[in-house]
Amino acid sequence: MARNDRFLKACRKEPVDCTPIWMMRQAGRYLKEYRDIRSKYSFIEMCKTPELVVEVTLQPVRRFELDAAIIFADILLPLEYMGIDFEFTKDDGPQIKNPVRTKKEVEKMRKFVIEEHMDYLLTSIKLVRKELNGKIPLIGFSGAPFTLASYIIEGGGSKNYIYTKTMMYKEPDTWHLLMEKLVDMIIDYLNAQIKAGAQAVQIFDSWVGCLCTSDYREFILPHQKRLFKELDRSVPHIHFAFGASHLLKLVKEAGGDVIGLDWRIDLDEAWKLLNYETAVQGNLDPAALYGSKEYIKKRVEDILRRAGNRNGHIFNLGHGILPTVPVENAEYLINLVHELSKR
Repeated sequence: MARNDRFLKACRKEPVDCTPIWMMRQAGRYLKEYRDIRSKYSFIEMCKTPELVVEVTLQPVRRFELDAAIIFADILLPLEYMGIDFEFTKDDGPQIKNPVRTKKEVEKMRKFVIEEHMDYLLTSIKLVRKELNGKIPLIGFSGAPFTLASYIIEGGGSKNYIYTKTMMYKEPDTWHLLMEKLVDMIIDYLNAQIKAGAQAVQIFDSWVGCLCTSDYREFILPHQKRLFKELDRSVPHIHFAFGASHLLKLVKEAGGDVIGLDWRIDLDEAWKLLNYETAVQGNLDPAALYGSKEYIKKRVEDILRRAGNRNGHIFNLGHGILPTVPVENAEYLINLVHELSKR
């Protein structure tokens, strides 16, 4: 159990002394100490070297009064061992060299065995837990099946998801086979992270907001439900679907103890839609951190007011922290959330 366990308590909707806060992509490019390491190693080298993973994971924890650490990794890492060849471009954007678009290509995808293929991640989790020494909890994570599928099919990021939607609408059997393979992988991947010491896990569905409700219900929901059903229940599960305010009820139906919210919906409205039955995480616009201190304070007060001191709110940004955010503004935000939300 972590000495500062307000994050885990909030995940379980238990009372806390103040609102916990962590930030998506808190280990990353906005920190000088991260950029110093990144100048010496490629992104992939950093992800695959446990000593570097530990260092980068802990950098924001040393600097700020955060209530959780998140392991430094990337959602695409396990795909390499399923036969997907990718690289990160100069700005760390992923490029898939062999997109998967036919049934034959889906069938060829290999079975992923985390202990064989990604022992470096499990080692990193154990080492970070040791270094944290119970100070705060550690979060593990994975990409969601739709988001991983869209990368695999499109060959990278996309605006319109033409290839992805073509497979869904034209070759539904191929689509469902791909989703089954990805769900199998994610279940093994996250359960192994939990076994190694992750005290909560987050599933990032970064691109699912491009779907309408009927497509989510038909092509995503059954797979997401199976995923959450087969995850180790000993730790909280956070389900973050980005750009998906219109899908909130379905996202809740899919599963998760905590529903992540972006900034496109007011927190009180979202929580009401969820019938207050789950905890919620969010939801400051990351760009707000470019504002004045007065502006940041105004936004934080608004979010906390909407949370209304209910048990089960974890403060976070509505997406990852941006690389050029002034570090002093990130620090101001973290301290402000704690100060303004004291019970």
